[in-house]
Amino acid sequence: MVMGFLFKVSPASFHFWAPDVYDGIPTIVTTFVAIIGKISIFAFFLELVYYTEYSFFDFNWTSVFLFSSLLSLIIGSVLGLSQFRIKRLFAYSTISHVGFILLALSINTTESISAYIFYILQYSLSNLNAFILLVTIGYTFYLYVYSKEDNKDKDEILIDKANSPIQLVSQIKGYFYINPYISISLAITLFSFVGIPPLIGFFAKQMVLSAALDSGYVFMCLVAIITSVIGAVYYLNLIKQIFFFNHDYSTNPSVIKDDGYIRLTGYTYGRYYKKSIEKITFSPESIKISGSLSSIISIFTLLLVLFINMPSEWFNVVSILTLTIFKA
Repeated sequence: MVMGFLFKVSPASFHFWAPDVYDGIPTIVTTFVAIIGKISIFAFFLELVYYTEYSFFDFNWTSVFLFSSLLSLIIGSVLGLSQFRIKRLFAYSTISHVGFILLALSINTTESISAYIFYILQYSLSNLNAFILLVTIGYTFYLYVYSKEDNKDKDEILIDKANSPIQLVSQIKGYFYINPYISISLAITLFSFVGIPPLIGFFAKQMVLSAALDSGYVFMCLVAIITSVIGAVYYLNLIKQIFFFNHDYSTNPSVIKDDGYIRLTGYTYGRYYKKSIEKITFSPESIKISGSLSSIISIFTLLLVLFINMPSEWFNVVSILTLTIFKA
């Protein structure tokens, strides 16, 4: 049972499917797999540990979760350093964060249960915002093509460009000069993954480490802190690519302009056609992101930033969820 359910949430050493699946499916589907598919399993794990703590079974659930947490923290942080495909990098990031979640579950105290639920809430929010931002960046890139000769070979390694236009870390290089608002929002989300105060990710990691120290898990705390520093390297590399380089894109010359008209040529049902329509000039600044995407990204980013101004509301939600799960 443990092996089967751990396979669902992809901690080490049941993680081998996650990077390939994350990278090989459309980004919207990846969002569902990375978040929704795990929450129910984590809720089941919480009830499993809680109701079998004082059972007569010789088998101890928490020892398996603790060992898997140790492997997840190490493997998720170290192997993520070598990734150049952005969704594979997010997969190893998820593995590392699952290590923190399982560490809180293994402690099984009142403090650790609150940290467990709070960590799941904040990481689901941050992860959802990160994937929505990837989808949004992909929409904006339909307007551009690579402008340098040495970047033309990138199209050859984009496996599924139609469904996942953002696949490589190098594709977001210099994106701050294309859309600074989306870039800042993505940077805030990545800083939350790292655990930089005063963002919500810092307080989640602090709660888990505090519960671990109070229960005597000193070695696990040291491993978690060291692996968090190692994992910060690939998050900060993304931020460096976005803000500290110039992009290699130019506006896509998809039409031929001639004498105030756009001439469209091609084949339809085997017949050659040629049309002339009035030229409409546009610029990258005239391409707008939809209001729904803008609102969702703004709300999620503000929740990550402004947690320090409203912590009591979050902790009240955690308390309500704890009572609901245990039917108290």
